[in-house]
Amino acid sequence: MKAAVIQFPGSNCDRDMAVALNQVTGNDQAQMIWHKETSLPDGLDVVAIPGGFSFGDYLRCGAIAANSPIAQAVIDFANKGGYVLGVCNGFQVLTETGLLPGALMRNAGLKFLCKSVGLRVATASSDFTSAYTKGDVISVPIAHHDGNYTVDDATLAQLRDQDRIAFEYVNNPNGSVADIAGVLSENRRVLGMMPHPERAAESAHGNTDGVEIFRSLAGALLSA
Repeated sequence: MKAAVIQFPGSNCDRDMAVALNQVTGNDQAQMIWHKETSLPDGLDVVAIPGGFSFGDYLRCGAIAANSPIAQAVIDFANKGGYVLGVCNGFQVLTETGLLPGALMRNAGLKFLCKSVGLRVATASSDFTSAYTKGDVISVPIAHHDGNYTVDDATLAQLRDQDRIAFEYVNNPNGSVADIAGVLSENRRVLGMMPHPERAAESAHGNTDGVEIFRSLAGALLSA
């Protein structure tokens, strides 16, 4: 699995993401791509947009990053069927680019949240979640101030009809519509989620519930 991790000023989960991606393949192939690059390396399988506070979260979270030079290359990669994973700030960037619907608003309680939460696997019918069983409840950390996922009623109905809700909160911590913690693109090749699976990917974390996302991707690419 040849992967790239996009780095912005303020990214702080980029190396964690690279470690998680490399762990499932047993190599060190994940490349760091600085946001000022205008193209991606040839032959990539996966592009990951990590958590953090890109550009200090000025304007809206992810808004400046979504207009950085590398953003168009990521959009083109996704539109051609490449896999893109956006976590936390990466999810915010993906909504700002239009690759995923909706917006991430201020948490309902107006406080930064940092804790492990229960997630329900809402679909196993994707290359990001196939290693789980639908209905599985897993524990994954969150760390965000603007994680309140918001969509209009028509878009929510579409997400449900197309089985594009990937994860739901067991006990909604931030006010997200329909308890949504992660969603898939229409072609199911882009996943955005607020919880951090890369922080629950090895035994040293005390929890490995998130590693199956990376194993699912690796397995899909291997079978392809």
